[in-house]
Amino acid sequence: QVQLVESGGGLVQAGGSLRLSCAASGRTFGNYPMGWFRQAPGKEREFVAAISWSGGSTYYADSVKGRFTISRDNAKNTVYLQMNSLKPEDTAVYYCAADPRSSWYEDYSYDYWGQGTQVTVSS
Repeated sequence: QVQLVESGGGLVQAGGSLRLSCAASGRTFGNYPMGWFRQAPGKEREFVAAISWSGGSTYYADSVKGRFTISRDNAKNTVYLQMNSLKPEDTAVYYCAADPRSSWYEDYSYDYWGQGTQVTVSS
């Protein structure tokens, strides 16, 4: 079992930055990949970024590539999402997820989820 708790969301103006954190507990953190997803009102949950167990491989949705950076600190059992140059369309609840069973890009592949943190970007 893995427990995940996100933090760091908030209200920011367009062009600003936020850093989300996701603290994990339970199974050994360094043994599994992690992902970030988001869900805007009235929309499906979508993939944002993923990172391998070692942090050596990262993957991003085209919509955030070049603006967001996913990283992890296995000593702190934490994964981060640094979000720069934020846009109003980035407004959503952001979720971290752990240990995908197959595709890293699909939410159905993940069994473990945090409760989400709200990110609101004003124009």
